[in-house]
Amino acid sequence: MNKIIELVTQDTLRVSALQCAAKLDLPDWYLAAGFVRNLVWDQLHALPEPTPLNDVDMIYFDPSEKDDETYLTYEQQLTEMMPELNWQVRNQAKMHLRNGDRAYTSSLDAMSYWPEKETAVGIRLNQGQDYQCVAAFGYQSLFELKVTHNPKRGKSVFDQRVATKGWLQRWPKLTLASD
Repeated sequence: MNKIIELVTQDTLRVSALQCAAKLDLPDWYLAAGFVRNLVWDQLHALPEPTPLNDVDMIYFDPSEKDDETYLTYEQQLTEMMPELNWQVRNQAKMHLRNGDRAYTSSLDAMSYWPEKETAVGIRLNQGQDYQCVAAFGYQSLFELKVTHNPKRGKSVFDQRVATKGWLQRWPKLTLASD
């Protein structure tokens, strides 16, 4: 999505984060969730400053990875490169076990199980220095300022996240959408 790429490339912190993440060269990786979603919502609300990132979610998909703690090594490497960010790295090939789902087939497939459809968006910087953006449910509802429950997750999980994240207070133009 060109608009997301345009927004990200105008944000020096996000560009630096993508450059750091690209150095790890992990399979099927993306910086996802609030990294992209919050930037779009900030822009659509004409906020003068971007909302601070609580964390940076880096996802990747490596079914051959044996050590369940490898992600900690990646988090440490990213923290050494960019200590001002709280890196959260997760191999989506293993997350189905924690979530009680069928095995995921890719990072994008894993995102299709996230509680809100608008959170299921990611961006990466390819080896050729091209940006690639993906969204499990498309981009329309994200740009329409909707927050939509993903029926693959319990409604109570969605409701709790909406309440605790403070999205409706931070971005008052957001509306809760039906599935």
